[in-house]
This record gives sequence, C-alpha cells and structure tokens, in this order.
Amino acid sequence: MAKDLLVTLTDEPGEGARLGEALGNAGVNIEGFCAIMEGGRGAVHVLVDDAASAGAALEGAGITVEAETDVLVSPALPDPEIDTPGTFGAMARALAGAGINISLAYVATRNRVVLATTDNQRATQLLQTMM
Repeated sequence: MAKDLLVTLTDEPGEGARLGEALGNAGVNIEGFCAIMEGGRGAVHVLVDDAASAGAALEGAGITVEAETDVLVSPALPDPEIDTPGTFGAMARALAGAGINISLAYVATRNRVVLATTDNQRATQLLQTMM
C-alpha cells in the first residue's frame, strides 16, 4: 500500500536535493510529491511504496519523518477523456455525498490522484466506479 510521508525541510537551496538524493541512493522511487514553503520552512509530502526503506533513508540523511499516512492512489489516467475539467470535483462530491472527508490531496506521477480520507476503504470502492 502506498504511504505518504510528511517531513519538514528548511526553505533553502539544497534541501530538495538532500531529500531526493537520500531516497534515490536507497533505491526508493518518489511516486508523488507536494511541498509548501512558508516562513522559512516547508511541509513536504512524499508518496512512496516502501515506507520503511524511505524512512530509513531519510533518517540517515538527517530528515525526520513526522507522519506516515495510508493513502489511496487512483489508477493512472492514460485516457485523456477521463482527465477532463471537473474530474476532481466529481470525485470529491462522490466522497462528500458518502460523508467521507478528504484530509490530503495532490497529483502524483502518471496523472494519478493521491488522497487521504476519513475512510480510505469506502473511498476506494466509490472511486473505482468512477474510473
């Protein structure tokens, strides 16, 4: 199962390289990435398949993993007809209609959507009918 790792980096040159090199040297592929810098620090979300190896690599580089979250990842959307304006809105509406809250969302490699919700299992079932 894919995991989202949350780390905090300083907003300065080289921090992204330190993270990327640590994971790359450990053979961990970054499947998705989201960084928001503010006030000299940044909350960075990294999507990985092997959280244990990623966590060890990051810790070895002096980067603390602050949280590890189970996430659902949509299938890749190779068909441009599926990737149209309103797709995320429809996904979010379907989840809202089922009383499921989205706590984290970003786009990953191969045009996939990464979500952490209050009920990932039900969310996965609902979204599978849409894809």
